[in-house]
Amino acid sequence: MPDLPILAALPDLRAALTAHSRVVLEAPPGAGKTTVVPLELLAAPWRRPADKILVLEPRQLAVRGAAARLAQLLGEPVGRTIGYRVRLDSKVSRETRVEVITEGILTRLIQDDPALEGVAAVVFDEFHERSLNADLGLALTLDAQAVLRPELRILIMSATLEAQRLGQWLPAPVVSSAGFLFPIDTHYLDPRRASALPNKPNERLAELVPTHVRAALQAQAEGDILVFLPGLGDLQRNARQLTDSLPTNVDLHLLHGELPLEAQDAALRPARAGRRKVILATSIAETSLTIEGVRVVIDGGFARVPRFVPRTGFTTLETVPVARAAADQRRGRAGRLAPGTCYRLWTEAEHHQLPAHRPPEIQTADLSGLVLELALWGTADPSSLRWLDLPPTAAFAQAQELLLRLGAVAVSRNEQVIATTLTDDVGVDQAISTIPLSLSTAAKPTAHGRQLAALGLPPRLGHLVVRGQELGHGAAATSLAALLAERDLLRWSAPTDTRPVPPDLRLRLEALASGRPPLPGLALHHATLQRVRDVARNLIGRLGLPAHSPVSSFAYSPVGLLTALAYPDRLAQRETSDRLRLVTGQRVSLNVAEVDPQAEFFAVAHLAGTASAPRATLVAPLGQDELELAFADQITNTDEVRYDPVAQRVTGRRARRLGALLLAETVIGQPDSALVARALLAYLREAGLAKLNWTPAARQLQQRLEFLRHQQPAGSRELTTGSGGEQLLIETWPAFDDETLTQELTDWLGPHLTGLKSLTDVQRLDLTEPLLARLPGGWNQRQTLDRLAPATLEVPSGSHITLDYSDPAAPVLAVKLQELFGLTETPTVAGGRVPLLLHLLSPGGRPAQVTRDLRSFWERGYFEVRKELKGRYPKHPWPDKPMEHIPTKLTKKRLGQ
Repeated sequence: MPDLPILAALPDLRAALTAHSRVVLEAPPGAGKTTVVPLELLAAPWRRPADKILVLEPRQLAVRGAAARLAQLLGEPVGRTIGYRVRLDSKVSRETRVEVITEGILTRLIQDDPALEGVAAVVFDEFHERSLNADLGLALTLDAQAVLRPELRILIMSATLEAQRLGQWLPAPVVSSAGFLFPIDTHYLDPRRASALPNKPNERLAELVPTHVRAALQAQAEGDILVFLPGLGDLQRNARQLTDSLPTNVDLHLLHGELPLEAQDAALRPARAGRRKVILATSIAETSLTIEGVRVVIDGGFARVPRFVPRTGFTTLETVPVARAAADQRRGRAGRLAPGTCYRLWTEAEHHQLPAHRPPEIQTADLSGLVLELALWGTADPSSLRWLDLPPTAAFAQAQELLLRLGAVAVSRNEQVIATTLTDDVGVDQAISTIPLSLSTAAKPTAHGRQLAALGLPPRLGHLVVRGQELGHGAAATSLAALLAERDLLRWSAPTDTRPVPPDLRLRLEALASGRPPLPGLALHHATLQRVRDVARNLIGRLGLPAHSPVSSFAYSPVGLLTALAYPDRLAQRETSDRLRLVTGQRVSLNVAEVDPQAEFFAVAHLAGTASAPRATLVAPLGQDELELAFADQITNTDEVRYDPVAQRVTGRRARRLGALLLAETVIGQPDSALVARALLAYLREAGLAKLNWTPAARQLQQRLEFLRHQQPAGSRELTTGSGGEQLLIETWPAFDDETLTQELTDWLGPHLTGLKSLTDVQRLDLTEPLLARLPGGWNQRQTLDRLAPATLEVPSGSHITLDYSDPAAPVLAVKLQELFGLTETPTVAGGRVPLLLHLLSPGGRPAQVTRDLRSFWERGYFEVRKELKGRYPKHPWPDKPMEHIPTKLTKKRLGQ
């Protein structure tokens, strides 16, 4: 047994596992927990000789590496005491007692045998990575332990997760182990250089990584270099730049999950004597494995993570800054076996701004597989299980809706509700897909759902395989599912070609069948091609299908229909030559000519870009007859009426739709009057209230009502006198601003549109009555309106002047000043509470003075105004005592003076 720091913690670990069924082991990178602990558990007194220890690892590479190391320590080949099991590969025997598995394998084992008979302990290694499968596996294992197997041990091993939080949540004792790292010299990017770099991560890394690799090889005479990059594209891009510029004694390796085993092993093996290695790796190399010989780590500072958006149902891969915890994991790779150096390709200031941890996958992932597994477990409500982080409600509901669409779960008739999916924009008139769905938690798995789970594929692809077989296209369905489950097998042959690969799915099936690029200029990812074929063969064998000739099988297969079975929410219709509209109403970009310039309908399998601007990257055309046959139960026939602003009339059509997809339509000669009214309201809501007949009286009425709302304190009520002399209380005045009127257009204007057929008819409406009808106090409140905010005011001259309420804080009386002679106090509204703002006009109607204090004006300001205007308007009276003079709107001559 190697001398590792974890050895010192073993006595405490033994004692904790003897006394408790759940234990947390905190051990930093390099402590040796993966290497030592599983073998220690073999000798535990609570394990029966025939019982197994299950050790979960987050990646297949880590599974094989851990199994190989454990078997080596026992001096045995893998497959005897130590075995492993991953998708499509396993090495176990009747002698196997420690089985290293990927986290998803545990879910299948526990679903098949909820008691986990013959298992003494389940070890969750690298739990800090918080994969969706790890969280699900732990929730199911805790439930099985609580109900069926109280003696089952659960050991959670973590390097960076806050162990005390985990221990309190379980609850469980926490055993801590010291770690050991050799000194690591850490370098950050110079801020001056960082400021001159491109913003895009791939361009930034392409500029920095080759330079740092060459510099590190010169600065350090021995040891290998491990470079962390976010994705396969970045690995290949930087590999092309480095291939011809490395010293002759340096070998270049890639390390990612899609590599064949031989290539992965070559990257992990120590370099031969006299040679060095540069390993370009994704985050797969962060944990679990010690890559012997690494003395230098170059961390690009980014990771590729999936982001699922419940609103759209899209999962996209985003390149995001690495979390500090992951950066520490990466840095530790340089000091596992000797002193090392770490180059971080970001500034020290940027480092302090990085998030502390990655968000757990359960918060960002598509939950359809998890929801199906919970239904199979018999748990409709996720909160009934133990979760470190509960599945998000929106993503859970979206996943359950998808499973209902696929027929993987069902609800009883009295539990069904109608879920109405509206299109994202109102440009398509009421394009609504109404199908019986349930977002309740009472969904039960169907026989079809059990078939999907047994295939070990995501529910969408499992549905594609099962339904495709039922339609007689089983071989094509398995191959298509395998293609969609793996990385794209096509790429451009020219390394400098950055164009998107043509999106036609049929090209992939052709390449899979022939083993050759389907178009000039394209090349194959041969490792991916082999893996797709392996997955397809595995599915064919599990379905009991005969071996087939791919060329003959794919030539006549309905690829679009098969794709649509997996992605019913991504059925699409061509809108333009470069844009599709999905069944949900959302638009996605696609150069239709790259797939089928004649096709109208498509099935979209993969999307790239962002949730607000998605781009279809894997697509197949399908015929309308295929679409209508497969989704007949979701097709609706509705009458749709809209106002056409170009034709300036209401038009009607009878539309046959699948969600937002228009399958057929006919013109309606005489649309239903209620639909006409609805169409007019929809247009007005979009075009704005300015399209209505706002006469001066109607606009002033709106402003008077807004004035009273602003003057009256919120929640207060107005005392008024009823028609019979009784005292009445008027509730607070409702809002009459344009925004509120637009929002409530249907309520106040809708009843007045019955029988109207055009916008011209609407524009003849007098708006005063519809507006007054909104008052909750009826006739009494109308009287109060006229009393508190009169439309006009009689001035001393006898004129009735219209008041201006456009500013609710300062209503205006604009009047010639001669008409106010003899008036000493400023007129008021709102029951005397609000003085009017007086715009005192010259005889020519132009403002001469603005005041709220009329007495003060007569005493002081008037004489200045008289001095200025008397010579200009000599025919009008300009008395020395205006407060005693007779008011007039006439000239001296007409007064007889």
